[in-house]
Formats: sequence, structure tokens, C-alpha cells
Amino acid sequence: MNIGNIGQIMKQAQKMQEQMARVQEELANKTVEAAAGGGMVTVMANGKQEILAVKISPEVINPQDSAMLEDLVTAAVNEALRSSRELLQQEMTKITGGLRIPGIST
Repeated sequence: MNIGNIGQIMKQAQKMQEQMARVQEELANKTVEAAAGGGMVTVMANGKQEILAVKISPEVINPQDSAMLEDLVTAAVNEALRSSRELLQQEMTKITGGLRIPGIST
């Protein structure tokens, strides 16, 4: 490998880093939504795996059965985070072309 090739590789790596930074900023504005209990609990997350909103239908709120509500919230949050990670992976694959790069690819 000659110095010219190394320089080219470094330029490509820098370009990829810039693209990844831009995508991460854009992911903050992209959202996913997940539901549990037939839509009784919905959770919205962004592409940075941040929970933005939790909506709970009044009919599922039962003081005598808080465990059911807790389970529904947990299920909806986990599904929203899974969808958010999938969105992140799709966006990063566009940049890396599917290459598995340690520390970069998700």
C-alpha cells in the first residue's frame, strides 16, 4: 500500500464521518411509533433512541391492576426503541454500504 492510497483512504474515512454526523443530526428529527395492547399505550421515539411521548388511553388505567399498565408501557417502549435502532441501522447502512466497521456500524 503506498502513501497515495493511504491518503485516499483517510479522505474517504473523513467523508464518511461527516456523513454520519449529518445523519445523526437528521435522526433526531425522525420518529417511530409503537403501540401495545391494541393501541391502548403508544410510545413515540426519535432516531437517537430518545422517548418523545407516551400516550395512555384512560380505559386502561385501573388502580387495581397497575401491573397490566406497566407491562403495556414496557412493551411499547421496547418496541419503539427497537424500531428506532432499526431506523439508525438503515441510515448507517446507506453510508457504509453495509460494511461492518467496528465503532461505526450499528
